[in-house]
Amino acid sequence: MEQSDAEAVAQIRAGNADAYRVLVERHSRSVFRLAFRMTGNQQDAEDLVQETFLRAFRQLRKYDGRAGFGTWLYRIAANCSLDLIRARKRRQEQQTAVDEEGQEMAAAASGDPTPDRIAFSGELQQLLEPALNRLSPTERTAFVLRHYEGMCIEEIGKALGVQAGAAKHSVFRAVQKLRRALEPAVSTGRP
Repeated sequence: MEQSDAEAVAQIRAGNADAYRVLVERHSRSVFRLAFRMTGNQQDAEDLVQETFLRAFRQLRKYDGRAGFGTWLYRIAANCSLDLIRARKRRQEQQTAVDEEGQEMAAAASGDPTPDRIAFSGELQQLLEPALNRLSPTERTAFVLRHYEGMCIEEIGKALGVQAGAAKHSVFRAVQKLRRALEPAVSTGRP
């Protein structure tokens, strides 16, 4: 019989640190996906998974169970990702030359794409990553949680620690900014 998150948390609080492994195994993939989509970098995402679970373990006494453990963990992961993004942005502002080629997002091809479609996808990808980087950390987090993770507005609000209306507004602003950034490529009427 599979142990619930609440049961694992209760066991950890009772002194069974090994029960934490259940939570790590259950949630590490979704935390990695969120971190990767936030940072666009596999190594950063792997580091953020470790940081997220370390922070969660240290703060487990603060977990009150009002939200699901996964939602609470997503909030920690989002905050860790935002911390990294802010630190990265500060470093980039201090540097005169920044190599952004290592910030590529994985692109998934569907079916048998034509050469035109491949070229168009590459063009969109080149526009998308810089556009995502220009979003505020909150907008990027809200966008990733909504459009990559499929979370509802209420869950995004809980993960960000804001009201649902503020989360919805952040998603809306992110979508508007991305549309403006991608509009030159889309308006050419290509595939």
